[in-house]
Amino acid sequence: MMTALPTLAVKNGRKPAGTPGHGRLAAAYLAPGMLGFLVFIVLPLVASLVISLFDWPLFGAPEFVGLDNYARMLTGDPVFWTVLGNTLFFAVSYTVLNLVLALAVSTWLHHLGSWGPFFRVLFFIPVVTPMVANALVWRLMLTDDGVVNSFLANFGIDGPSWLSDSQLAMGSLIAMSVWQGIGYNIIVLGAGLNGISPNLLEAARIDGAGAWQRFFRVVLPMLSPSLFFCTVMTIIGSFKVFTQPYLLTLGGPGESTNTIVLYLYRNGFSFDKLGYASALAWALFVIVMLITALQFSQQKRLVNYDN
Repeated sequence: MMTALPTLAVKNGRKPAGTPGHGRLAAAYLAPGMLGFLVFIVLPLVASLVISLFDWPLFGAPEFVGLDNYARMLTGDPVFWTVLGNTLFFAVSYTVLNLVLALAVSTWLHHLGSWGPFFRVLFFIPVVTPMVANALVWRLMLTDDGVVNSFLANFGIDGPSWLSDSQLAMGSLIAMSVWQGIGYNIIVLGAGLNGISPNLLEAARIDGAGAWQRFFRVVLPMLSPSLFFCTVMTIIGSFKVFTQPYLLTLGGPGESTNTIVLYLYRNGFSFDKLGYASALAWALFVIVMLITALQFSQQKRLVNYDN
């Protein structure tokens, strides 16, 4: 027999009011966080949009130019398209390598037994190590007389100029970035693998599915929510790459490793063009938002939540 759900008592046609003062207490607790969000997120966001409409030097009076900064970026600045291409190449290469290697390593660690947690910690250490320290270590390794070329010299191999060769510099940045960031995705994907019921894999094995069939037909669909999260976060992070090219190559040789955030920084603080730098920042914001929106538009088709 069905029972009625409990309902709130009604007095004089009105629901009982909450405990007096609870709204003010909640507002008091929320105020510091909301104030920080307003001061450090909303106001700088609005200010950058306003500045992008001006020719705004670091020192001197700003001059309103409307959309001229955006017009110059799209039609009068060939360097913008170069750095945008570099950033897209970095984002695609880094994201693919990061996710493929993270998936492979997390699967290996999942079957490693009691040693799995130990190696997860080792892979995660670069994530919590300061990026500047990691970049400086890699710079010492990849210089012409660095650790890598000294090691190759032991086998009679004349090592290349990893950071000053336009054909190798971007690859060096990608390798360093994957090493730095792969640990985060390993942890996330490892948690996703732990959430897959062993009964599903056992049932697939009994039905005659081989190891690869179980991986592609059972593991990947069940892991798709974790993979989707890792993909979105990795792509967003890859478009913001700055420290690696700034400390390893300074955007060179030429413009081969110059990225949009590094170019933005140079325009604002080296070329004294805060207005143009703000326009670049908003262009990056729009690009990232469009790519993220595209990913979420395909979420229902690509992600399986029927775990």
